[in-house]
Amino acid sequence: MKRKEFEALKELTFEELHVKLKDLRERFFNLKIEYERGQLKNYKSMKELKKDIARILTLMNLKRRENAEKS
Repeated sequence: MKRKEFEALKELTFEELHVKLKDLRERFFNLKIEYERGQLKNYKSMKELKKDIARILTLMNLKRRENAEKS
């Protein structure tokens, strides 16, 4: 994920991040199946996808804390 993409993610709402997270997890699951079958040629994509999932989880956590502080 490039810096511009990460900056764009910061602007998304919590619900939009949740949808994006669900999509990334589904893609990771599909890559994992391809890996187990021996069909995956680019193993680096799994590592990058894991990092993207972690970034989104971090942003979701920050937004959750911001909402808790406002309440």
